[in-house]
Amino acid sequence: MPESRLFPRFASDRLKEALADTPAVLIHGPRQSGKTTLARAVGEKAGFSYVTFDDDVVRAGAENDPAGFIASLSARTILDEVQRVPAIFTAIKADVDRNRKPGRFLLTGSANVLLLPKVADSLAGRMEILRLPPLSESEISGHKSNFLDDLFSGVIKRKPRPRLGHGLAERIERGGYPPAVTRTAPRRRRAWYRDYIEAIVKRDVREMARIASLDALPRLMALAASQTARLLNVSELSAPFQLSRPTIRDYVTLLERVFLLDELQPWHSNRLSRLIKTPKLHLGDTGLCCSLLGMSASDLMEDRGTLGQLVETFVYQELRRQSSWRSDDVRFYHFRDKDNAEVDIVLERGPHQVVGVEVKAGATVRSSDFSGMRKLASACGKRFHAGVVLYDGEMTVSFGQNMYAVPISALWENS
Repeated sequence: MPESRLFPRFASDRLKEALADTPAVLIHGPRQSGKTTLARAVGEKAGFSYVTFDDDVVRAGAENDPAGFIASLSARTILDEVQRVPAIFTAIKADVDRNRKPGRFLLTGSANVLLLPKVADSLAGRMEILRLPPLSESEISGHKSNFLDDLFSGVIKRKPRPRLGHGLAERIERGGYPPAVTRTAPRRRRAWYRDYIEAIVKRDVREMARIASLDALPRLMALAASQTARLLNVSELSAPFQLSRPTIRDYVTLLERVFLLDELQPWHSNRLSRLIKTPKLHLGDTGLCCSLLGMSASDLMEDRGTLGQLVETFVYQELRRQSSWRSDDVRFYHFRDKDNAEVDIVLERGPHQVVGVEVKAGATVRSSDFSGMRKLASACGKRFHAGVVLYDGEMTVSFGQNMYAVPISALWENS
């Protein structure tokens, strides 16, 4: 049995809905996140045939005659790893324009194909996009979380929860990639993550861009891992390399395109003019981050500074993963002003709902931990629905109107 089938994927309902009314649906996300497993689990029950562009002969035929290739397919087809044949999107557009029947094509891609030239325009209105990240803690536990609903409703559940302690560090070290999660030995997981990075660099990155210094990318990833949950500083990232700052910036964008890095953009408001406009850098997965840093769960417990960074990335990625199976559009930002008032994660839903999430690795929360949140709430006015400080404690405690300290485990443990 494929490893990823051990876990429920809560995006499956969204995928079925999209196939019912949209001609083409794209599942994109990092390699080994379970895209193919999800596509085949849903698609083959609905009569889809399966074609992969990882097959050299199939890929060569599609590159040689994209229109003829699409015309030869069955009525409903899964096309796996479509980023390997960018020209196929124009052929899909022409075919869909002739026949708008829903559920024609189910595509998967391990690179953000929306950044490829003309792709976003060619399938606008014809293709729905679902991002499938690695497993969330909710999917690993098998319980669909309502945490985002609670946040936006402003109604925070008060159920006591146990401290995670070392267990939090173990979750961070494990990460969310299905093949890594199923490996019980941390040493074996680290080996998988090392091989994964090497494979991505040698295959996907090489195909996407001509890079003279491919050997610099794993080292750049390791340096980025040390800066996760910090403001993006291209000068610091470029310092160890004999490469220009613009080149390193291009490499960061390339690593973001294959979902290894995330840039969390700054939140903005017309009410505040002194906001920092620099994005914050996050690794795409904390297990990957720990492997790059060479750190075990025990090492994290000893290094509280690094633990704090990785807990923030862990929470950010869990929230992003939970948002991926929702039908509403939740957007993510960070907040920081020039007086260093900050909120780690700002979430917006529609034009009228904003919530803030601050993250602490420790078991103590003070009123001062809400100082950035109060500034955000003031800037949002009636748009502000709740502010929470997630911490490794046991109790949910009110710190004023719509302000709460909440145990981190509330992210995935429903009451």
